[in-house]
Amino acid sequence: MIQISDSAQAHFRKLIEREALPGLGVRLSAVNAGTPRADARLEFAEPRDLAGDEWAVDCDGFTVYVDAASVAWLDGAEIDYVYQGASTQLTIKAPKIKGEAPTDSASLVERVRWVVENEINPQLAQHKGKVAVEQVTGDGVVYLRFGGGCHGCGMADVTLKQGIEKTLIARVPGVTAVRDATDHETGSAPYIPRGNAA
Repeated sequence: MIQISDSAQAHFRKLIEREALPGLGVRLSAVNAGTPRADARLEFAEPRDLAGDEWAVDCDGFTVYVDAASVAWLDGAEIDYVYQGASTQLTIKAPKIKGEAPTDSASLVERVRWVVENEINPQLAQHKGKVAVEQVTGDGVVYLRFGGGCHGCGMADVTLKQGIEKTLIARVPGVTAVRDATDHETGSAPYIPRGNAA
């Protein structure tokens, strides 16, 4: 279910030995599972901290306890302690933690929402922006409402046509066009104010 490299086990063992608490282990859980903000959390766990329904992964000298509600999201996860030149980094790869993309048999709306939430909004978040799916018509036209830094942004039209529309048409069969349903005059904190766009 979960692969923990020898170097990661050695790293955990060293940290646990430093704490010197009897029965101390490591708890692994998924936070915001099934969403684009999903992440894995590692923390020390004393026996009294455990609920009793965790899955136990026995390692050399300690146990990793996987939160019961997180098991499905962390299935196939890999934990490694990577040496990169003079530095080291603990990495966790959990391919299922953000959920799985809908299949081609899912509705057009589901497939559009998945791409918006998992591919488009993380990019827009770099500029404190986001979009929400307002409507998907029967003929494949997607209406989006811009928010955050994109609401009222002078570059929203370019973002829509050159970024979002191209992505949705390429990634979601059935999408024919993307339209903006936002009243940009009401934007209060645009990334680039409309009068400043060149």
